[in-house]
Amino acid sequence: MTKHAKAPPDGGSGEAAAAAALALRHAPARPALGAAQGTLVFGALGVVYGDIGTSPLYTLKTAYQAAGGAFPDIALGLLSLIVWTLIIIVSVKYVALVMRADNDGEGGILALMAHLALKGRERPLVVGIGILGAALLYGDGAITPAISVLSALEGLKLPAPAVAPFILPLAVLVLLALFAFQHHGTAVIGKLFGPVMVAWFVTIAGLGVASIVMHPGVLRALWPGYAMQYLATHGFTGFSVLGSVFLCATGAEALYADMGHFGSRPIRVGWYSLVFPALLLSYAGQTALVLDRGLEGDDNPFFLLAPGWAQLPLVGLATAATIIASQAIISGVFSMTRQAIQLDLCPRLSVTQTSEVGYGQIYIGAVNWMLMLFTLGLTLGFGSSDNLSAAYGIAVSITMFLTTLLMFRVMHEQWRWSLALVLAIAGPLFVVDTSFVLANLTKVREGGWVPLVAAAVIYCVMQAWRSGRKAMLHQLERETLPLPAFLGSMQDITRVPGTAVYLARRLDIVPLALLHSLKHYAVLHERNVILHVITEQVPRVPARDRIQISPLGPGFYRVVLLYGFMEYPDLPVALSHCSLDGQGFDMMRTTFFLSRETVELAPGRRLHGFARRLFTWMHRNATDATEFFRIPRNRIVELGARIEL
Repeated sequence: MTKHAKAPPDGGSGEAAAAAALALRHAPARPALGAAQGTLVFGALGVVYGDIGTSPLYTLKTAYQAAGGAFPDIALGLLSLIVWTLIIIVSVKYVALVMRADNDGEGGILALMAHLALKGRERPLVVGIGILGAALLYGDGAITPAISVLSALEGLKLPAPAVAPFILPLAVLVLLALFAFQHHGTAVIGKLFGPVMVAWFVTIAGLGVASIVMHPGVLRALWPGYAMQYLATHGFTGFSVLGSVFLCATGAEALYADMGHFGSRPIRVGWYSLVFPALLLSYAGQTALVLDRGLEGDDNPFFLLAPGWAQLPLVGLATAATIIASQAIISGVFSMTRQAIQLDLCPRLSVTQTSEVGYGQIYIGAVNWMLMLFTLGLTLGFGSSDNLSAAYGIAVSITMFLTTLLMFRVMHEQWRWSLALVLAIAGPLFVVDTSFVLANLTKVREGGWVPLVAAAVIYCVMQAWRSGRKAMLHQLERETLPLPAFLGSMQDITRVPGTAVYLARRLDIVPLALLHSLKHYAVLHERNVILHVITEQVPRVPARDRIQISPLGPGFYRVVLLYGFMEYPDLPVALSHCSLDGQGFDMMRTTFFLSRETVELAPGRRLHGFARRLFTWMHRNATDATEFFRIPRNRIVELGARIEL
C-alpha cells in the first residue's frame, strides 16, 4: 500500500532526544555546550558507544594470539596499529567526515543509500550497496552480544578459576534474559545506561593511567612508525593480524547509524572528550602491563590491570557495559528493520511501540527471536570469545568499505567537491578499508564465513522482496484503469450514505479495491477517498506537511499522506486531521476498502523461480495492511485479487 518517493536514514533513543538533536544540529554554533546538548552527550555515552567502548575487553588479547605472542616489539607495534586505526577509521573517517553526510539528521548506510537514490531515477548499484551493507550489519549484529558478554564473564577466571566451566552457561542465561526482556522496552533501565557507561570509561581510563605510570615508555607507540615497522617486518602474519586489530573499531559504524538519536555534535563531543581518550589509555595501559610482566597462557591483559580486590567488581561493571552494548545493537537492528520495511526492502512485520514518549523504542518480535537464536547458536557453537573473534569483524569491515564507496559519490555529486579533492580524501580511506577487508578475509575458514552466510541470506531475502514487489505491482497495474477516464463514467452510479476510503498504490490509476467493490455492489458512497500513502526518503515528515488533499470530482477526493521512513503510519489519526469540503471524518461512518492479493507462481515460470517462490512465501506471511496502517478492524472490507508471477 505504500509507494516510496526518493531520499534517506536510522533510528531512535526517544522522540524528545531526536527532536532536540535535529534542532541543535541546525542551530548556530555556540562557544560552549548548552544544557540540552550536555544531556544529549550524556545520553549518547549510554547508547552510541557500547560496542566500541567494550572492545578493550578482547581486542589486544585476540591480537596477541594472532601475532604469536606479546613480545615487546610486537606489543608496541600492535598498540600503534590500534591507536592509528582509531584515529583514521573512527576519528577522521566517521566522526569528522561521514557524519557530515546525514539525511535530515539521520545516519547509517541505508540513509546514505536513500540519500543517493534521491534523484528520481533508478540507481540499482546504489540500492544494491545499501542492501548489502544492511545485510552485513545484521550478520555482525548477532556476534556483538555473544562476544561482548563472553569476554566480560571470562574475566571471572582470574579471581575465581573454579567458575570457568560455568562461564558458557552463564553467558547463555544472560543473553536469554536480555532477549526475553526486549518486549518490555528499555524506558526504565535506559536511564541507567549513561551513568554505567560513564563509570565504565572513567574506570578503564583510570586503570590504564595507573599502568602507564609504571611503564611510561609505552607512549612511544603513539608514533605511527612503530605500526609501519611492525607491518614491514612481520610479513603475512603482520598483515593478517590487522583482522584482530580491526576489532577495536567495529563499533564505528554504530556511531553513524545512531546519529539521529542525538545529533552529530553531542556524539563528536562525547568521542573526543571522553571515549577516545579512555580507549587510548586502556590500550596503552594493557600494553604497559605486558611490557612490564608479560602474559601467560590464556591471560587477558584487560583484567590484569585491576588489583586482586577490584577484579570481581570490574567483571560486574564489564558485564553491565556489555549488556548495554548488546542492547544498543539489538535496538539498532529493530530500527534498521523498520527502515527496511518503510523503504520496501522487506515485508511488513508487526512493530510494537514500547514507549509513549520514545519513538525509537520499538520491538519487533520476529526479528528479536531470530536474532536470539542466531546469537545463542554462535555462543554455543564457538564456546569462547577467542573463537568468536575469528568470526567477528569481517562483515562490518565490508560495510565500512561500502560506506566509503557511497561517501565518494556523496562528496562528488552532492557536496560538489572537486574530483581531485575527493580522490585525495577517499583514496587513502579506500586503501585502509581494503587492507582491513583483506585481512579479515583470512579468517573466513576459522569462522568468518558465518556472518557472510547470514548476510547473503538476508541480502537474498531483501532483493527477492524488492524484485517480487516490483513485479507484483506491475501485474496489478495491468488490471486497472486510468483514473480520469473512470471518474468521468461515474456520474450516474447510485450513491449510499457514508465515506469509503480506498487505499491506492498510485495516483493515476483506479485502486483495485474500488473496481472490485463497484463490480460486486454496483454502488458508490457519498464520499469516496482515494488514499495514497507515500514513504519519503527522509526520516520524518513535519506534521504540517503530512496531508495533501485534492478534489477529483463530485464525491471523489484524493488524500495523500506523507511519512518518513523512521515513522510508523497511523491512518485513523492522520484522517482525523482531514477536512473534505468542510466535513471531517466520522470513523463510525467510514469504511476502508482494501485489496488483498493472493500471489502465486505462474505455471512453467522458471526465470528467477527461487526468488519468486521466496517472495510468494514472504507475501503470504507478511503483516496485513490493517495492522501496519493501524486501521480499525471493524471498519474494513477486504476484496481479493489473484496475481500470478
